[in-house]
Amino acid sequence: MIQPRRILLADADAFYVAVARMVDPEGAGKEPLLIVGGSRESRGVVCSASWETRKFGVRSAMPISRALKLCPEAMCVPVPRKACSVKSGEIRRVLERYAPMVEGASIDEWYLDLGGTEGVYHNEHLAETAHRMRNAVKAETGLSISIGGGTNKLVAKLAVERAKPKPGSGANGVHIVEPGNEKEFLKTFALAEIPLIGPKFQERLAALGMTLVPDVLQYDVPTLKQWLGTREAEWLWDRVHGISHSPVETHGEAKSISRDETFAQDLRDEKDIERELLALVTRAASDLRSDGLTAQTVTVRIRDMDFRTRSAQRTLPQPVVSDRVILQAARELLAKLRKARRVPARLLSVQLSSLAQDPEADQLALFALSAAKSDETDRDRVLAKAVDRVREKFGAKGILPAALTSKD
Repeated sequence: MIQPRRILLADADAFYVAVARMVDPEGAGKEPLLIVGGSRESRGVVCSASWETRKFGVRSAMPISRALKLCPEAMCVPVPRKACSVKSGEIRRVLERYAPMVEGASIDEWYLDLGGTEGVYHNEHLAETAHRMRNAVKAETGLSISIGGGTNKLVAKLAVERAKPKPGSGANGVHIVEPGNEKEFLKTFALAEIPLIGPKFQERLAALGMTLVPDVLQYDVPTLKQWLGTREAEWLWDRVHGISHSPVETHGEAKSISRDETFAQDLRDEKDIERELLALVTRAASDLRSDGLTAQTVTVRIRDMDFRTRSAQRTLPQPVVSDRVILQAARELLAKLRKARRVPARLLSVQLSSLAQDPEADQLALFALSAAKSDETDRDRVLAKAVDRVREKFGAKGILPAALTSKD
């Protein structure tokens, strides 16, 4: 008999907010309302919002200008990048004691595969194991995590939202969906809450009278195919039934750093798409250096308005860390993809892989690589580190490429 998969998603609660308050309890801790990730003048987005701000409708990824209109008294503080990296590593090391497979989904999210550990935990319920993990993380790192679980990543992702102990929710930090209950669990969601069902697809489904998961469940696959086409109908059918086969891929070090953006409206203008590419490269390269890593392979992925996903990849002659060299490669890859098919884009992604430890990561002046061996110069690396120091002091938006601050 095949045992059901045992997948958990651990999600650090209001991670940036919590770390900021640990780093600066006198400053970040004074205000009951806190937005982390920029300043009042910033054109950026909210990286994390405290529970106090969320009752006003503030949420992560919201433009800071809009967040401050909803909650004018909110205090804005920059992301403490180094502290976040350290705390993320601490949480992961605790989780790795409990699961043989741990995959970092982001700096504050980790998927765990506990398949085959039933005997190790004396067949205790998965919720009990999750509570012990949660208690251990709190005791050893001072941070709180929520854990959702089920038979696959999709269910775990949705379950963790129900686990979060938001004010008035009654949740206790753990929510496990029992094997066989996936369909019933999914029935409690709107389609907009299901990962990867974006705004444009939601509009198409709404035009067909479908806004909730039960609206889709009343139809069979052949009917959905008539309306949506074979590929999208089958994908949606699996999604609303809680079916996903994505594996938890690694319990070791991160194999790649990936940053992506799903657009509220499909992007048509080439300048807008290139600006988004620049923003993603800036974030990915900064995180790469923050982790003390180099990358040698750059991948650009684009999802078109019809859900067709395409990617292009380039492996550089030498490992690099600088925005300039990574951006140059990414722009060439994007141009190749856009030339092959120039349609509105709904998602853009930049991935850095072939990662390795940067032996010069902690030095202020870097002279290890020569221009003869790589397109990346000593000046590129020194400049990248200088920019990092400015952002560490003044926040992620303390210094940005001109293209990201202009309105044109």
